[in-house]
Amino acid sequence: MDPDAPETSGSSAPRRRGRPTHPVLSRAKITTAALAVIGKSGYDGLTMAALARELKTAPSALYNHVASKDEVLNWVQDDVNDTIDTSGFGREPWDVAVTRWAYSYREAFARHSPLIPVIAVLPITGAPHSLAMYERVAEALRAGGWPEDMVVDAIVAVESFVLGSAMDVAAPEWIFDVGDQRDLAPTFADAVSARRGRGRTAADDAFALGLNALVAGLRGTLAATLATRG
Repeated sequence: MDPDAPETSGSSAPRRRGRPTHPVLSRAKITTAALAVIGKSGYDGLTMAALARELKTAPSALYNHVASKDEVLNWVQDDVNDTIDTSGFGREPWDVAVTRWAYSYREAFARHSPLIPVIAVLPITGAPHSLAMYERVAEALRAGGWPEDMVVDAIVAVESFVLGSAMDVAAPEWIFDVGDQRDLAPTFADAVSARRGRGRTAADDAFALGLNALVAGLRGTLAATLATRG
C-alpha cells in the first residue's frame, strides 16, 4: 500500500492535504489584525471587510468567529486593558496603587488615542481582562475604606481624567499658541510662553499635576465621607 495515498473511509472523500484554504482564526489573531488595521488606516478604516483583508480571509469566514465590529472593538479594549499595571493593588495603600494604575492606564491608551472615544463607552461584558482589572481596583478601594456605593464613582473619576490625559499626549505642542491674536488673551499667551520655557514635556507635567490633585481630593473626600457617615 502506498504510504502517501490518502486514507478513505467508506464512500467519504479523501482528506485534503496541505494548508487550509483560509487561515485558522482566533480571538487573539482577530484582535491583533484589528490593531494593525487601526494603526494603518485609523478607526474609520476599521471595517469588517478591511479586517478580513488583513487576515487574508473572506468576510463570511470572519463572521463565523465574531459577530460585529463592536465585538471586535470590545476585544481590542480588553487587549489594551490587559497591559495596564494593577500590581500595586492589594500590596500598597489604595492611593499609591491608584497613582501607579493611572500612569500605566494613560500610557496604554495614549498608544491608541483615536479609539478612546469609542472604547471608553463600550460595555465590558465579554471582556475578561477588563473585568479582572476592575475587580482588583474595587477590592483595593473597599479594603482602603471606601464605601461600597462610592467605589465605582471613584474609579470613573480616575478613568475620566486618565483618558482625557491620554488624548492630550497626542495633541500638537503648539495647540495653545495664540498666533496673531495675542491681544485677545495676553495673560494666557504669557503663561503658554512660560510653560514652553520650562523645557519639559507639557503633557506629562499637566498629567502629574492633575493626578496629584485628583488623588489628594479623593483622600479628602473619603475622610469627609467616613466622618459624616460615622
